[in-house]
Amino acid sequence: MHRRIMAPGALAAASLMLAIPASAASHSPGAPGIGDPYYPAYGNGGYDVSHYDLRLKYQPATDTLEGTAALLARTTQDLSRFNLDFLLDVGEVRVNGAKASFATSGEHELEITPKTPLAKGTDVTVVVRYSGVPSSKQAYGFTSWHRTPDGGVGANEPEAAWWWFPSNDHPLDKATYDVSVQVPDGTQAISNGTLQSTSSRAGWTRFNWRSNKPQATYLATLAVGKFDITTGTTESGIPVLNAYSKDLGDNAGAARASIERTGEVADWLAEYYGPYPYNALGGYVPNTTTGYALETQTRPFYSPRQFANGSNVSVVVHELAHQWYGDLVSVAGWKDIWINEGFARYAQWLWSEHEGEGTAQEIADHVYASRPADDPFWAVKPGDPGPENQFHIAVYDRGALTLQALRNEIGDDAFFAILKGWPQKFAHGNATVADFQKYAEEVSGQSLGTLFDTWLFQPSKPTAPAARAASIAKVAVAPAQPKSWKKIAATNNVHEQEHEH
Repeated sequence: MHRRIMAPGALAAASLMLAIPASAASHSPGAPGIGDPYYPAYGNGGYDVSHYDLRLKYQPATDTLEGTAALLARTTQDLSRFNLDFLLDVGEVRVNGAKASFATSGEHELEITPKTPLAKGTDVTVVVRYSGVPSSKQAYGFTSWHRTPDGGVGANEPEAAWWWFPSNDHPLDKATYDVSVQVPDGTQAISNGTLQSTSSRAGWTRFNWRSNKPQATYLATLAVGKFDITTGTTESGIPVLNAYSKDLGDNAGAARASIERTGEVADWLAEYYGPYPYNALGGYVPNTTTGYALETQTRPFYSPRQFANGSNVSVVVHELAHQWYGDLVSVAGWKDIWINEGFARYAQWLWSEHEGEGTAQEIADHVYASRPADDPFWAVKPGDPGPENQFHIAVYDRGALTLQALRNEIGDDAFFAILKGWPQKFAHGNATVADFQKYAEEVSGQSLGTLFDTWLFQPSKPTAPAARAASIAKVAVAPAQPKSWKKIAATNNVHEQEHEH
């Protein structure tokens, strides 16, 4: 911490020095990143956010967003300064009510210096007033804000928050959310959780959304546009709200035919993964040109292109499986992406079994047999794929193949006990691949180091003896392609090309 003291003499300088709290010298800036080796600048150190209160006004015609974000946080060190991840133009920052100085640095850092240093372990309220045109902002050469003909959408992985609210943008810092959005009458604002209320005044309508369970920043979403809304309740009693852009064209029917089965799919998944963990459910399809889908908490985002070839319930299964594997239990670091994607993919295999279109075993055999040993697919290590391969198809297919190998190794009773027990053990928290291996060993009573190393961490195709040992592709002739394979493969781009340049 640097202080420049301008005084006419040494005595005056000394008296000013004495006015500085002795403890201030021990305060230091929070780290500009949370410590993730894949994305060193993502997230921040020195504090933990418990709640975001976002009060926004959005004008679809100009893509102009005005906002006031109030963050409730607790310091984890003596702080002289701290960062938020953010891209829009900031007008004012207050920390505990007092104006704070601020500056920008790097690609997406907002550096905040409070009027007085913050002691470790204290509650802090940070208020940021801001405005800007999200679609005009880029970081690292891409944008995560999708302009649509009638509005805009914030949805991306591993980052989307920077374009619409200041945050500690890493899954390690989950928080609850209140998102209040004012839009012109006739336009709707969709976000996570439950719609608490709406009100209209002077040509504007305000939508108040609440997400009352801990939520990672990349799982927070905002969509503004003209939507057809459907509501209902699952058989288990969870309220469902789905939203479809009014201009989906030929994809509208297939999108509805898929997403309207959300309640059915969630109840089915609960049989494997345990009770649905939230008090809201649904999905939304804005008129974006993107190709991917995303497990935004309680209300997944789907691109219209997911339904270009007809209904696609498999992608709904994938994104809803993430509500347990990815949302309820989130990665501790982005290298742990397998405990999101491998399990969401395996849910699609289980759905295939449920629909009578190929068993998980048949799909596993097909994945193993259909790719020769020199296929680059096998060079990717799902257990630590590297940031360039975080959403590689191997993380999905080889990741799910690992689960089938585990299932065959420990038996159905232990395997399905793990599938259901894991989300409960780490509910609303974070975990690593190593944590999963340890848990699987505890439940099964078996040593599984070799199995996980072979299927998750070796940059090569598991040998035929290793596959036979895991009861994979035991027959000499390559198995026939399961009936469900094309539907599953149609979701291969579910998280590909996340970044729009």
